[in-house]
Amino acid sequence: MKIEFDAVRQIFKLDTAHSSYLIALVDDEKLVGHLYYGQRLPDNGVDDLMRIDEAPFVPSVNNRDRVPIMDSFPFEYPAYGLGDYRETCLQVTEANGMTASGLVYRSHRIHTGKPALDGLPSTFASDDDAMTLELVCEDPVLKLEVTLYYSVFRGIDAIARSVRLVNQGDQRLTLNKVLSASLELDERDFDLITLHGSWSRERHIQRLPVGRGRQGVASTRGEPGHQEHPFLAISEKGADQDHGDVYAMHFVYSGNFTAQVMRSQFDTVRAVMGIHPDGFAWQLEPGGVFTAPETILVYSSAGLGGMTRTLHDLYRWHLIRGPWRDRKRPILINNWEATYFDFDTDKLINIAREAARTGIEMLVMDDGWFGDRKDDNRALGDWTVNENKLRGGLRYLVEQVNALGLAFGIWFEPEMISPDSDLYRAHPDWAIQIPGRTATLCRHQYVLDLTRPEVRDHVFEQVSSILKSANIAYVKWDMNRPLSDIGSAGLPADRQGELMHRYVLAVYELQERLLREFPDLLLENCSGGGARFDPGMLYY
Repeated sequence: MKIEFDAVRQIFKLDTAHSSYLIALVDDEKLVGHLYYGQRLPDNGVDDLMRIDEAPFVPSVNNRDRVPIMDSFPFEYPAYGLGDYRETCLQVTEANGMTASGLVYRSHRIHTGKPALDGLPSTFASDDDAMTLELVCEDPVLKLEVTLYYSVFRGIDAIARSVRLVNQGDQRLTLNKVLSASLELDERDFDLITLHGSWSRERHIQRLPVGRGRQGVASTRGEPGHQEHPFLAISEKGADQDHGDVYAMHFVYSGNFTAQVMRSQFDTVRAVMGIHPDGFAWQLEPGGVFTAPETILVYSSAGLGGMTRTLHDLYRWHLIRGPWRDRKRPILINNWEATYFDFDTDKLINIAREAARTGIEMLVMDDGWFGDRKDDNRALGDWTVNENKLRGGLRYLVEQVNALGLAFGIWFEPEMISPDSDLYRAHPDWAIQIPGRTATLCRHQYVLDLTRPEVRDHVFEQVSSILKSANIAYVKWDMNRPLSDIGSAGLPADRQGELMHRYVLAVYELQERLLREFPDLLLENCSGGGARFDPGMLYY
């Protein structure tokens, strides 16, 4: 791994074990352009890459001979409004209502290690195992600083990218779109590979030619969903598991996303990935900071198999944390399909007894142990043990299961609230709803507004009190509906467009708090309904 800046050529060169990624500062304006991503190049092998093609009938910055053409220039982080009509990463509205931005280079820093992202899951590495380029850009009119982060890892052909915005001016800015990465590729005969599906048949491979115009996948469900996955791969035609060039992008985030590919009028290909802009509007006050989630880039010359193995290695060593990273997961039995809601202490102990005889190592008690939870119509949010079901209480049950040689796990759906629950009757405003509209139910439940600190604190106290009450080794954290009716009683009107992203940050905060409080806890992010299957969840 290596990151260097050639001050004469004005080129940044990022090397992984087998790939190189090149960025150039172009013209007097010092526009930040993408030069190359592919097989590793020698340090003296970059001169022939320096070309910026001029095209007619598109706006340009000036009229000199080698001018940066806005609609064909390979921007490293393209912005909306100044003549680039392809997919962009950044769209900002000023206080006067005008929407345009353009970034130029200001400074950079190259250092060892890999910085964490505030409030977000991200890859990590020691100073010996990673290097990072911080490329500081600026829109001088908006007085908006945009820092592009690139990290490379020892022995792994991946690049971690993220973006940090700072409002250095005096006016409030509205961030309408802040994606995490863009990738420019020269004209080739490419295929686009995405993953699609539905409930219980997720992540089927779809492979289509990259044609003119826009193609891609996206989710506005508040989570990635069963239907789409925050991943795309661009492969050369004919690439298979073992041969051919493959470029991949994977989003380390558990909320709305967009992953789009566009072949331009000049046959170049641009791919972008980040938070979906639909319904997103973040108010960036003077001095305010916004950090976009991380996107992982992978290049493989060894086909799709090389790409997937790279992602496996990166996530195994640089994303998954904690004492369970290198341990085999216990073989468990879950009572759900055996009993649904119809169980009691004796039934669970009998299941545990039979499980122990077969070598199973853990019993997980699923939905139905709390409040008046007779069926899925009621009681979500009332996280108190139903001792009519659990004779002797939770501690007694756990002790009996432990005595059989099994560890004990428990099911929660902490993000949800039933209309027929003590919690909803006490705090109807704690549900995500739009005033004046009949809220949309899914599986007879609403979504709790975790963007409100008092709601997060309540959920944490209820869940942690249960975990402290007995020897519980495992939590199955479920999410059985997507988000809709996006409205928060805790946010002012001009910040309702922040709710979806704030919600994801709140889930991360809750899970981080739980793992700090219970560092040996094994947390399963089970989302049979909501389908959070993304790299961000691996972090917890």
